[in-house]
Amino acid sequence: MKKTKSAIAFLIIVSILGASCSQKTDKNEKLIIFHAGSLSVPFKQMKDEFEKENPGVEVLLESAGSVQCARKITDLKKDCDIMASADYKVIDEMLIPDFTNWNIKFAGNEMAIVFHDQSKYAGEINTENWYEILLRDDVFFGRSDPNSDPCGYRTVLISQLAQEYYKIPGLSEIIISKNNEYIRPKEVDLLALLESGTIDYLFLYRSVAQQHNLNYLVLPDSINLKNPDLANYYKTASTNIVGKEPGTAITVNGEPMVYGITILQNAPNKELAIKFVQFILSDVGAKIMEENGQPLITPSSSETYSFIPEKLKIFAKEIK
Repeated sequence: MKKTKSAIAFLIIVSILGASCSQKTDKNEKLIIFHAGSLSVPFKQMKDEFEKENPGVEVLLESAGSVQCARKITDLKKDCDIMASADYKVIDEMLIPDFTNWNIKFAGNEMAIVFHDQSKYAGEINTENWYEILLRDDVFFGRSDPNSDPCGYRTVLISQLAQEYYKIPGLSEIIISKNNEYIRPKEVDLLALLESGTIDYLFLYRSVAQQHNLNYLVLPDSINLKNPDLANYYKTASTNIVGKEPGTAITVNGEPMVYGITILQNAPNKELAIKFVQFILSDVGAKIMEENGQPLITPSSSETYSFIPEKLKIFAKEIK
């Protein structure tokens, strides 16, 4: 009888422990985020803070050029909860309405020319001669692929604005046709080329330069795509990138740099995604973004305000 009771007690304990382990496993949640490469540093910091505050949650970050991120969703049908783009229009034009129906404009940035101490003519470059230095035969510079990354097509746009600003016919074409062997899928891929001395300069977001403690040249507002007051002037520059369907193209016009964020309609973990977006746009997230050179611009106007989840509407403004 004692053996029978002992056996029963043992089975009960095993059952309880098994149930406990099962419950613990069930509580483990994963959040999948596709994001622009230029968000890698602040999002990694926010991932760490969010996971501390939410035990059992694992945030999976996957960075790429924003257009490439969108194509993982539209073409490869990969699971994704949150998409954060370096250009809010990537979400508008590639994901709405088939994959999501709203978009929050949440951060700003600006284009810059980035270099290191050993870059050729680093002691000479300034806002008046940068294009002359980049076009010298012994200077090599990199840029990202316009069809994969907003930083890439923004480089084309600022070359056009520079042509107008400096009144030099043909300047844009000359810049864009040089050193094409150093085009990479996303802007952060170019950092290794710069740090190894393979290239001397690269067109990059100012925030990424700050995050990596690199030298950078601040361009005039008429070129850098930063100033909202120059929105109409920026629109005079345009370029085409590959569209959603094979053989199609999307025309991209110049405009102030604005990042966008959304949650996918078929997000595997929608409630947790809402919680993480709240965290990004909270005071804690705002501080992290500010420290990394990407200040938040919320609440921002939204053409898709009515579709934004109720908990996130405080970060947007309805266009009347």
